[in-house]
Amino acid sequence: MAAESEGTPCWADGTFGDLEGAKRFYGELLGWTYAESMPEYGDYTQAYADGKAVAALSPPMPGQEAPNAWCLYLASPDASATGAKIREHGGQVLVEPMRVGDFGTMVLATDPGGAAFGVWQAGSHEGFEARAVPGAFAWAEIYTREPAKADAFFSAVFGYGVKHLDDDAIDFSLYDLGADPVLGRMKMGEEYPPQVPAHLNVYFGVTDCDAAVEKAKSLGADLLFGPMTIPFGRFASLTDPQGAVFSLFDPSTTGGEMPGVTEVS
Repeated sequence: MAAESEGTPCWADGTFGDLEGAKRFYGELLGWTYAESMPEYGDYTQAYADGKAVAALSPPMPGQEAPNAWCLYLASPDASATGAKIREHGGQVLVEPMRVGDFGTMVLATDPGGAAFGVWQAGSHEGFEARAVPGAFAWAEIYTREPAKADAFFSAVFGYGVKHLDDDAIDFSLYDLGADPVLGRMKMGEEYPPQVPAHLNVYFGVTDCDAAVEKAKSLGADLLFGPMTIPFGRFASLTDPQGAVFSLFDPSTTGGEMPGVTEVS
């Protein structure tokens, strides 16, 4: 598998205070199996769906007070150069370019609205070995209270084309790299309490969204929104038992008319 084009979502990992609890939850919900934890990399533990690497789980780094949360990584051919562009366009670099053995080089950052994300320059670890199948990454969206800043920032840093959905009910943009969209951007409205920060919402594929939601709830998750059917599929957003936001997505169940879009940049 070749390294992904710049700006393509290429990997996701979750930080959890209770690593074993997270492994149990996502293993039962999504059918994940796990490699041995790597103590030399802070017990980083890779997850597999049908033998393909789809995500990873890890505890916080020693001394780090990180929230339980998922992080989405965007591909870069040069993590240092991307870090410089992040700063240039109003973002903040939280973790400077850091070589992770032979696996690759990472950066952790936030956009101007505070949404955290990662940058990954692939070495031997090129990212997702499967996507858009049950148990694997399916989609992601930036949830922000500053949509105009997010659109300008991500298009400047990663070269995205930006198309705005023609829908008065929501403020939503699609980011593309010249073909199909690779990422969405949703404005957070008053329905989101002030204590809910801007974030990237990672969607995992399932065969039946409603059944998966009920399974997640039985395992201790809380439903935030949905399930809801849109022209792209049926989805729901939840928090896992440790409070990390994630979403479930069934692309086979669709409904409604495809919305129009207006090209912004």
